[in-house]
This record gives sequence, structure tokens and C-alpha cells, in this order.
Amino acid sequence: MTQVLEARPVADTAVAGRRRTSARLTLPTLLTLTAIVTIVPFAAMVLVAFAPPSGQTFPGALNPAHFTLANFRNVLSSSDIPRWTVNSLLYSLVSVACVLLFASMAGYAFAKKKFPGREIMFWAFLATLMVPFQATLIPSYILVAKLDWVDSYWGLIVPTLANSQAVFLMRQFILQLPDELFEAAEIDGAAEWRIFTMIVLPLIRPVLATLGIFVFLWHWNDFLWPLVIGQSGKMQTLTVGLATLQGQAVPINQIMAGATITVVPSLLVFGLLQRYLTDSIAMSGLKA
Repeated sequence: MTQVLEARPVADTAVAGRRRTSARLTLPTLLTLTAIVTIVPFAAMVLVAFAPPSGQTFPGALNPAHFTLANFRNVLSSSDIPRWTVNSLLYSLVSVACVLLFASMAGYAFAKKKFPGREIMFWAFLATLMVPFQATLIPSYILVAKLDWVDSYWGLIVPTLANSQAVFLMRQFILQLPDELFEAAEIDGAAEWRIFTMIVLPLIRPVLATLGIFVFLWHWNDFLWPLVIGQSGKMQTLTVGLATLQGQAVPINQIMAGATITVVPSLLVFGLLQRYLTDSIAMSGLKA
């Protein structure tokens, strides 16, 4: 009887060990499969972009001996591509700068300042997250048209600056900052703008970089709003312009080359700001 009781814990331990080993093997396998499924379309795009016109499909596009840069030269030589790139950069970079400034100022006010109706204003502003963008598309266009901003940078950029999600993230991050810093600054006679620029902004650099990555990607890859506002070829962004090439009998290799080019700025921004993204996650974890 004693031997049976002693054998059961050993058997249970062995079963638990096998389950843990299976779990450790299953998770990397799932992650690997997910990574493969995610990267296959991107790899296919790059291969077709480097393939000659005769290698538009597989397996012809897999022969590295036939790779060529002619598709990229033809795309970049187009008179519209540089203009579309400038439009996309202006749309993305100006939006990032303005969204980060406005969101950090609003987040600081909602987090550390006391004024009548603060909570009501914050939750009312946050409730706009529940409204889909498609529902506000027509009212936004009518407002922009009334201001005579259609087919202009004003109409392209200004309506996208009120970002409730960015304000929410800023407020939650600034709430973690100790109140003693701001009380000490006020005792020393520091003005509000000095407190904001000298204390708040340096402390929220990780979340600024993280939010900057997301805002840049949102605007760089945005399609619907630039399509509605940019009614002339000169005001189209890169994503909209490449979509119009499909109706102009442009070879698929050149379209894929243009799509490959659009990925480069996103990779550069993510690579440059990745360290701050990691710092933001680490700081959030330590605070928790």
C-alpha cells in the first residue's frame, strides 16, 4: 500500500513534466507558424518586385539569376511617384508632430490638473472611440468642403489630429508620474509651460516614441481619407497613387516595386524608435 501511495506522486510529477514540455514545444511552434504565414505575402511581394516581366508568377519569380532593378527604376522615374511620396511624408510627419503635441498637452491636463467637468469631458472625448470612422466620414467631408479645404493639405491633415486614443494613452502614462514633482515645480514658481516642457515631456519620451510609431504607421498606410480628400493627382498619397496604377495597365512587377518602396519608411521609423518602444513596455511592467 505504501509503495502505491509513493508511486502516485512520482507518476503525477512525470505527467506534469510532460505537459510542461509539450507546452514549451507547442508555443514556439505556433509562433513560428504565425511568423511564416505573416511573412509569406511580404516575401512574395519583394520577389515579384525584383522579378523580370516574364517572372510575374511563381515559380518564375523565385529564380535569383533573373532578378532585376528595372521595376524600381521604372517606378521611381514616374513623374507622380516623387509627388505622392512627398504627400505621404507630409501627411505622416506633420500628423505625428501635431498629434503628439496635442495629445501630451491634453493628457497632462486630464491627468494632473483639476478643473470643473474634467472627468465628464474626458469620458465624453473617450466615447468617440466607439464611433466608427466610416460614420463620421461624410460629416467630416462636408465640414472640410465648407472650409474650402478639399484637395489641400489642410483638409488632409487637420481632421485627423483629434486622436482620442492618443489622449487616453498619454493620460494613463502621465497619471503614473509622482505628484511631488509638479508640486515642487509650482513651489519654485515654474510656469505651466515650463513644467510641461522641462518635466512632463522628458519623462514621457518612451510613450511619445511608441505613440509616434503607431501614428506614423496609421497615417502612412491610410487610404480612405486621402482617397476622399485628394481629388487631383497632385494631392494623392503614395497608397492611393499606387492603387490607381492598377487601372492604368501598369505591370504587376512595377506595382509590387512601388509597394516595396512604401514599406521602407515604416521599417526605418520602427528601427529607429524600437529602443523607446522597449523602454515603454519595460516601464509599464515595472510600474504594474
